Amino acid sequence: MAKNHQSERSSAQPASRLSPGELLDRLAPGPSRASRITHTEHLPPRAGRHAVWPDRIRSEVIAAVQARGIEHPWAHQALAAEHALDGDSVVVATGTASGKSLAYLMPVLSTLLDGSEAPNGRGATALYLAPTKALAADQRRSVKELSQPLGNAVRPAVYDGDTPFEEREWIRQYANYVLTNPDMLHRGILPSHPRWSSFLKSLKYVVIDECHTYRGVFGSHVAQVLRRLRRLCARYGSSPVFLLASATAADPAEAAGRLTGLPVVEVADDASPRGELVFALWEPPLTEMQGEKGAPVRRTAVAETADLLTDLAVQGVRTVAFIRSRRGAELVSVIAQERLAEVDRSLARRVAAYRGGYLPEERRALEQALHSGELLGLAATTALELGIDVSGLDAVLIAGYPGTRASLWQQAGRAGRAGQGALAILVARDDPLDTFLVHHPEALFDRPVESTVLDPDNPYVLAPHLCAAAAELPLTDEDLELFGPETEGLLPQLEAAKLLRRRTRAWHWTRRERAADLTDIRGEGGRPVQIVESGTGRLLGTVDASSAHTAVHEGAVHLHQGRTYLVRSLDLEDSVALVEQANPPYSTVARDTTAISVLETDVEIPWGDGRLCYGSVEVTHQVVSFLRRRVITGEVLGESKLDLPPRTLRTRAVWWTVTEDQLDAARINPEILGGALHAAEHASIGLLPLFATCDRWDIGGVSVPLHPDTLLPTVFVYDGHPGGAGFAERAFHTARAWLTATRQAIASCECEAGCPSCIQSPKCGNGNDPLHKRGAVRLLTELLRAAPEEKEARGDGVARGDGVARDEGTRADEEARVSEPGVGEAPGASEAPGDEEAPAGEEARVEEPAVGQEPAVGEEALGVEPAVGEETRVREAPAVEGARVGDAPAGEGTPTEDPSAGEGARNEIPPAGDGARKPPREPSGA
Repeated sequence: MAKNHQSERSSAQPASRLSPGELLDRLAPGPSRASRITHTEHLPPRAGRHAVWPDRIRSEVIAAVQARGIEHPWAHQALAAEHALDGDSVVVATGTASGKSLAYLMPVLSTLLDGSEAPNGRGATALYLAPTKALAADQRRSVKELSQPLGNAVRPAVYDGDTPFEEREWIRQYANYVLTNPDMLHRGILPSHPRWSSFLKSLKYVVIDECHTYRGVFGSHVAQVLRRLRRLCARYGSSPVFLLASATAADPAEAAGRLTGLPVVEVADDASPRGELVFALWEPPLTEMQGEKGAPVRRTAVAETADLLTDLAVQGVRTVAFIRSRRGAELVSVIAQERLAEVDRSLARRVAAYRGGYLPEERRALEQALHSGELLGLAATTALELGIDVSGLDAVLIAGYPGTRASLWQQAGRAGRAGQGALAILVARDDPLDTFLVHHPEALFDRPVESTVLDPDNPYVLAPHLCAAAAELPLTDEDLELFGPETEGLLPQLEAAKLLRRRTRAWHWTRRERAADLTDIRGEGGRPVQIVESGTGRLLGTVDASSAHTAVHEGAVHLHQGRTYLVRSLDLEDSVALVEQANPPYSTVARDTTAISVLETDVEIPWGDGRLCYGSVEVTHQVVSFLRRRVITGEVLGESKLDLPPRTLRTRAVWWTVTEDQLDAARINPEILGGALHAAEHASIGLLPLFATCDRWDIGGVSVPLHPDTLLPTVFVYDGHPGGAGFAERAFHTARAWLTATRQAIASCECEAGCPSCIQSPKCGNGNDPLHKRGAVRLLTELLRAAPEEKEARGDGVARGDGVARDEGTRADEEARVSEPGVGEAPGASEAPGDEEAPAGEEARVEEPAVGQEPAVGEEALGVEPAVGEETRVREAPAVEGARVGDAPAGEGTPTEDPSAGEGARNEIPPAGDGARKPPREPSGA
């Protein structure tokens, strides 16, 4: 298919002056390509509205901004600065490239300038938190350039896992604007707070950039980290104002309040100008290949995106292609480079991949090349979705729906950042949700963005942070309100587990290990698995422990910087995967099986004779095999068995049952019952991301013709995170709309007996067998016939452990995150590129498991994990007992003051690294 239009490519012709519409026409010159565009949305340009800066902003700061060519602020920037100077925590929730950074930088820089006049030269400090290292590095560069006219008064410094140890002491003593990430705050700064005492004592502002990414389990962890920060600041006598920047979201003030634990003012009226945006929905064509059970197969989104990236690069169009998986980003880059080399060998060097797992120096070089314009095209994971300044981009390609409308618009907004017109193309994957969306554009363009959801009270999240807080400073009764209503019930459980001990009026951490190591705030758990080249011993990168079973199992294909490697062995005990360079003509996808048992039913609603239920379950998940698939076509070349240990997860689930009478009414006989349930399960998981804050990596599913706990045919959909993440709760509350959309997606698909666009799952542990498309439609029709109206269904709310029923109506549309959901895949299943599907085969109608696995996040996080339901009750103290702990670095975690913490700077600021004592060992991976 790709070769059919290579003749149209000649050499790089700059096309930056083409309008977005003309650019789209060039990409679809003939009927074959034009037919792939299912919808085009035109967003007209918008004029901006100016204001004036508050008079409390220092004149030197205003002059520095004007020297950068910004004469007047947009109205929302001035309003946000006014709130900050008034001491109000504020969230700026406006569109991409609307100048959110300047809105919080103006009051911060002005206050730092005031503080530089103090006797010690650091009377005021500010802390900046970014979800990724790349964003923090980019912001430091921007702050340094902006504050250059202010001289030595503003001293920004990045403090993360890449920061050389010799620079860290200088940063603690002299930097007044520290840029870091929540991981380093959790593992490095808060446990070592005595050495940060002078910084924390003077802390005036905490900036939380891209705060919409802090959702779900990851967001809940960050919320508790921020509460620990506030507690230590109070200990040192400061009460910082929180300044938050967010993409456009529903209820940003409420979400920001839950994140920080403080009342937050909202600034959401975007006054910035916007260039024209042309947004196309693109469906790859059907191929002549046949998938499982003879199902039709579409060309993969990876291959289609690679071709579009190639064509745009040939025309000199600066483009970023977003791909949800690391391996997919590498594949798009490799394919585009090969295509470009056939046109002009010099062009091949101007396309690259950008993803997590690269070494720090590789990331920095790529960021610089993109920033300078040296690169024409970049295939990136969500690590680049955030606000890194890459102005000058003309087009954005999105390979697969990224899971939420908020994320979709965030990615699309990366182009046209200087106010010029831009082109965005969503390339659909071959799965139910993407297929549904490209044929129902109103679901994307006529619905508001989602709310950001998190639950800091989840006991699986809260318990390890209580331990970490007690290690930082003993916990007292006064701290209970800060950490939330579940705290009082958890403390005795943590004492029983011999993690905390009550002495007089306070709770103390009892162990020698570092309490901060009890949890990985991104939910990955365990040591990262190192990927090592067997012949040389060279470290290629890492993969999080939760993804190791699916990403670097024996026989897996691993891509790094355009080179292909085969995994020869995976040592789970030592967390090492040995690889060797190879060039196989295939990619690999892991498959898994799942079993589920009901622990407790919280809520049960009659749906005719059937039941819709919500409660706690235990899931046992095991990766059993992997498929080898041809890279471009997706053709299955073979399947190999794996022998990996099972894993167990206690989580939350929604499930529905049907009775024999309902089966008779739907004409479902025993021969097709398993296939009908199985098909309905796959499709319902694929459509859930339209109604919950999740993607297919965050939820799992199981269907059973006769479940031993319900004694009825049952379909389960569960959260892929310990203790739950809110997705199943949302599914319960929106079940009628969710299952109606599921039925519509199956019924409207053109295939005869099922395909990846409707009922086949790429991660099915049963090899997509059995499946019965028509039976699923009839079954869902009968189930929905007796479904209560949504309002009635959610009137009872979901009972919490404290006996209070919670009405879901106050948290409308809790969606916000992720990537490209689809056919009920296992949360945490391997980061499969493009549209790779995957069969596998043990029996058990089980799939899309979730055993706590999340997509590899690392620094791409964006909140890796989505929403957390508010219903979580206090169960036994989370699995802190067996959590990984490390040796306590010398001097860390003790509440004694460090006299060298920088009190006496006296305006003599040495250069970074000069005279710094060699500090004790600190965490280096944050």
